[in-house]
Amino acid sequence: MNNNDVLRLVRTTFNLKDKQIIAIFAQAETTVTPEQVQAWLADESAKGAKKLKDVELSTFLNGFINQKRGKRDGEQPKPEANLTNNMVFQKLRIALNLKTEDILNIFELVGVELTKYELGAFFRKPDNKHYRPCPDQILQDFLTGVEGQRLL
Repeated sequence: MNNNDVLRLVRTTFNLKDKQIIAIFAQAETTVTPEQVQAWLADESAKGAKKLKDVELSTFLNGFINQKRGKRDGEQPKPEANLTNNMVFQKLRIALNLKTEDILNIFELVGVELTKYELGAFFRKPDNKHYRPCPDQILQDFLTGVEGQRLL
C-alpha cells in the first residue's frame, strides 16, 4: 500500500477534513498547505496528484499521536525517512492507545483471525527472529476494523 493510500484510509477511518489533516501536521510542528493535502489525497491519475513521501507520512502519524495522546515531554520524535507497514501500524497503535486484546477484537470485527503471537511479530524489531513484515491487507483490515468499531 502506498503512502497516499494510507493517508486516504486514515482520513476515511477517522472522518478527517482537510483542515484537520493540516492541524495534525501542525501537531508535529510542520506546516502544509491545503493544496498539498489535496494533491496527496487526489487519485494518482488525476492532474496535480503528488506522491506522499515516507518522511511526510511519518510526520503526519507523529502529529496524529500528538493529537490523540498529547505531546510527550522533551524532544519530539524525528520522522522516519523510510517507513514500513509495520511502522505505520505501530504508530496507529500508539495514537489509539491500543493493547493487544483491543487490536485482536478490531480484527475480529472484519473477520481476520490472528493470534497474539502473530500480531506481536508485527511490532518486533526487524532484526528479531520472530519479526514478520506487515502485509498491506493486514494494515487495510486494521483500519477498516477501526472504522467499523467507531460506527458501533
